[in-house]
Amino acid sequence: MELTLDELRVLTGWAADCAARVLPLTPDDPRPAAAIAAAREFSAGAPRTKALRTAAWAAQAAATEAPNPAAAAAARAAVGAAGAAYLHPLASPHQVKHIVGPAQQAALARELAGGSAEAEISWALSQAPAVVRETLRKFPPGKPGKTRSGELHRRLEAALRG
Repeated sequence: MELTLDELRVLTGWAADCAARVLPLTPDDPRPAAAIAAAREFSAGAPRTKALRTAAWAAQAAATEAPNPAAAAAARAAVGAAGAAYLHPLASPHQVKHIVGPAQQAALARELAGGSAEAEISWALSQAPAVVRETLRKFPPGKPGKTRSGELHRRLEAALRG
């Protein structure tokens, strides 16, 4: 399987857009915003650098230290956005999490904050470029769990594959 840098840039841009929608749920921590900014820089043509990976790890720390579950999910969406630049061209169900994860976590964050996960998913699907759908179809079906997060994953993956 092959993934081009252009495909990764489009995927990362979409992931950053999804994550940015729930960024207000992490107002007191700059790390998720920094991860989204780094993802957007890569999406716009910057190289993959250690700074991008470092921003992703910092956002992961923010998720771990978040004051509530909604903020934690929003920070994980930012982690996924920055991490999308490093999607591996392996025919593995695990890689599907890296494609749908930012939108999935954004939907979960929205729901945990009292909003609508379905509205967030609808937005993400309406904004998904064809390249995101084509990239997802290169991979075998994901294996989400039986949690609410897994339900959101299945909804996104099925719609993007459809």
